Amino acid sequence: MREVLIADCTAKRFGERWVLHSASLRATVGEVRALLGRNGVGKSTLLKIAAGIVRPDAGTVQFRGIWREKPTLPSLAREGLCFVPDHDLLSSAFSIREHFQFAQRANQADDSARVAERLKIDKLLDARPFELSSGERRRAEVGFAMLRRPVCLLIDEPLRNISPIDAEELLRVFVEMARAGCAVVITGHEVPALLAAADHITWCTSGTTYEMGPAFIARTDERFMRDYLGPSGV
Repeated sequence: MREVLIADCTAKRFGERWVLHSASLRATVGEVRALLGRNGVGKSTLLKIAAGIVRPDAGTVQFRGIWREKPTLPSLAREGLCFVPDHDLLSSAFSIREHFQFAQRANQADDSARVAERLKIDKLLDARPFELSSGERRRAEVGFAMLRRPVCLLIDEPLRNISPIDAEELLRVFVEMARAGCAVVITGHEVPALLAAADHITWCTSGTTYEMGPAFIARTDERFMRDYLGPSGV
């Protein structure tokens, strides 16, 4: 396995509050990694640091084997990183078909129909995002990301406010992307589904991170079970 993205020992302060003080994130080719943690512990901030959206107060970012002094999302995106926020990726000014056209790189064969069919939104290509349900809109956002053909996908809370059926479908897509060679990192609070789908668990807590390994190993960690999963082990 090869790490395509590393955000190492990062720290970030907002005002007087340190959200992160020594947190790391790794994205590995062929792997779905779930970044888990309670609300407010800095998962989204860590994801944005890794994507070049938020500048850390300390720490480094490496992408495709090169350490980046001042990474930015546009520069990383040109090299194959795709970041999908938890909301507002798509503009209501354009149809899904137009978004898909924007997503495709120059000299790339038009793959919109195949991606739309895979995500079961082929009948919705001429709709605008505000006309779609939450699940349909999220599938369209994932389709946009797929058409970028990323080497690394960072996606923040992709399962939030969508139906269990939509969630299952998206998780299958993320696994397919990973098996095709993409490094996928997802956050969320749908713990049973994420534990079932992820190859590796990273736990974010108290401003730092712990590499828990596969879910079956994470479940043997006493602190992870006590402080995050709870007595039932979810």
